[in-house]
Amino acid sequence: MASNIGMMDSAYFVGRNEILTWINNRLQLNLSRVEEAASGAVQCQMMDMTYPGVVPMHKVNFNANSEYDMIQNYKVLQDVFNKLKIEKHIEVNRLVKGRPLDNLEFLQWLKRYCDSVNGGIMNEYTTFSFIFLPQLNYNPVERRSKGGKERCSKGSQKISKSLQSNNMHNTGSGDAGHNKTSGPRQGKTYATAGGANALEDIQALSKEITDLKLSVDLLEKERDFYFAKLRDIEILCQTPESESVPMAVAVKKILYAADAKESALEEAQEYLSEALDGGDN
Repeated sequence: MASNIGMMDSAYFVGRNEILTWINNRLQLNLSRVEEAASGAVQCQMMDMTYPGVVPMHKVNFNANSEYDMIQNYKVLQDVFNKLKIEKHIEVNRLVKGRPLDNLEFLQWLKRYCDSVNGGIMNEYTTFSFIFLPQLNYNPVERRSKGGKERCSKGSQKISKSLQSNNMHNTGSGDAGHNKTSGPRQGKTYATAGGANALEDIQALSKEITDLKLSVDLLEKERDFYFAKLRDIEILCQTPESESVPMAVAVKKILYAADAKESALEEAQEYLSEALDGGDN
């Protein structure tokens, strides 16, 4: 992951217009200057789009005008970074001042990071997903809407009431006329209930995907950690002072083994034993 990006990285050569286009297209906003993102809300939602559900969007204030409110947004963002093990220090005191260069640099880094996670491809809407499965793909307007949760809650109450009403109607009516009127309603209720079940499955899968991404990130860091140690050992064994030392030669036999054969260690031990015995003689 691109959590640590050097200042000479190509990410910092991305222009303001490209950054603004990226933000406006992804989040369905209409920013005209990078300093309009100084509140930290845009950055929070970009992370929420990259890792759906990770950011507590109800804590993000898109109307933040004071430095105090902006700092609260950056606290949410920093908590997300810590949760995702992203080693990035946020210069909050500089960003909340609204300086164009400081905000541009941070947004350039953020774009590079998000692109490294999803390959630069964000979720796209399809007619089916938008109508039947509203959270199959990310809806930025809905996610930052303060009434989003209330609407979901009311919708679930309506579904529950519809099911109860439909069940009572079916059990209390036996004539054909009632069956005709209840049939279409029953079909709609089942369709709505099916959409709710699918929505729960999608939310569970989104969480599973986020957990898998975190696991992969940790595994990559662990791999790089041990590879760096092996590389240090190799460099040490290649120095003129130790290159011909029996122990260094034995270690290189293990490092340079062509495959994962079990005899690599035995071969190294045998060589070392012979070398030491020869030195004693």
